[in-house]
Amino acid sequence: MTAGGWGAPPPEQPYSGPPPTGRYGAPPQVPVGVPGPPWGPSWGPPPSGVPPWGAPPWGAPPPGPAPGPARAITPPGAPPFDTPQPFALLMRARDWAWWRPLLGLLLFSVLYVVAAFVVFIVFLVTGVVPDLALLDLTDVAVLLVTNLSLIVAIPIVWVCWLVPHGVGIGWSSSVLGRLRWRLFVPVTWRALATLGVAVALGLVIAVPATGVDVTGPGPSFGWMLLVVLTTTPLQAAAEEYVFRGYLSQTIAGWIGRPVVGAAVAGVVSAALFSAAHAPPDFQTFLYRFAIGLALSAAVWLTGGLEAAIALHAVNNVVVFLLAGALGDRAAAAEPGGVVGWATSLLGILGMAAFVVWLARSRPQLRPELLSPAIDLRPAPRPVGGRPAGPQGWAPGPPPAWG
Repeated sequence: MTAGGWGAPPPEQPYSGPPPTGRYGAPPQVPVGVPGPPWGPSWGPPPSGVPPWGAPPWGAPPPGPAPGPARAITPPGAPPFDTPQPFALLMRARDWAWWRPLLGLLLFSVLYVVAAFVVFIVFLVTGVVPDLALLDLTDVAVLLVTNLSLIVAIPIVWVCWLVPHGVGIGWSSSVLGRLRWRLFVPVTWRALATLGVAVALGLVIAVPATGVDVTGPGPSFGWMLLVVLTTTPLQAAAEEYVFRGYLSQTIAGWIGRPVVGAAVAGVVSAALFSAAHAPPDFQTFLYRFAIGLALSAAVWLTGGLEAAIALHAVNNVVVFLLAGALGDRAAAAEPGGVVGWATSLLGILGMAAFVVWLARSRPQLRPELLSPAIDLRPAPRPVGGRPAGPQGWAPGPPPAWG
């Protein structure tokens, strides 16, 4: 071909880079400050690991083997879940591992033993020896020290969520990651109207039937009223954070299925809850087992501990105040709020009424049942070289360009 024909190279241009290669000579000049393409058909062979046809239009993977899926890091303030979770499965966060709740239970045991030792030192200093069976409900000092020894479990549970699980302590309370204070008033008066009335009616009926002397409130009843109203709700909340909270969520988390996990956790936690109170007889064990089931049902229906705390607190406050008002002898004859099978069944009916009313009131209460979530999982990598979205790319044969 003659000069300037089809096969002639283009006119020479000023070029200070490497010697021209390929059919078309030197690469085109690029203005200073404007980055050019890293490789192309006229620049010579591509870097190692890059397909010979160049980079696809949506961006090429870095040289070398495709990286495996990386563990997502939860941004500050974001929920630690890729998918919405019910309260029973809040432990199954983004970095869930079966050993985390096991480590949490071990940590709880160690910290609570330390806290119990501190309480024991308080006993030695003050000379107060608490009655673990709560037989003397009118002893203000015993009730105060016992309540404080249980309240300390709340911050211990928070530490167990924060350290082994690495998530915020608010997820121990509800699916919103915090206590929903708006629920306390409506669920508390429902608890008073059902279980509170049943417990009070049972005591009023049972005490005369057993022939126990009613001596009336003692001289320290005012102090008892103060201690009950200020510490008993916190004592009830502490037991809920342990039994319906961390323990139940551990069992359900290991099972991994919401309904089955919550059901098994409800039965196991109710049995352990009743046994932990050292019931003196079977009917007392049955009463506490029944209230444990009712408390678990309240958690399932509302997605948090608020309704369970309210029901538990109402039961304990009514029992303690009525026992103190009836006098020392009536309190000693009425351990745990149960006298006879009739009173036990009446209390169980009150619990059932609360659960049914709570279930029917959900349209008005509008409790949140699932946690918020943000999906940080990498996108799947389909076969065929098609783009898999901004979070992934799957190498494959080159697309056909027309």
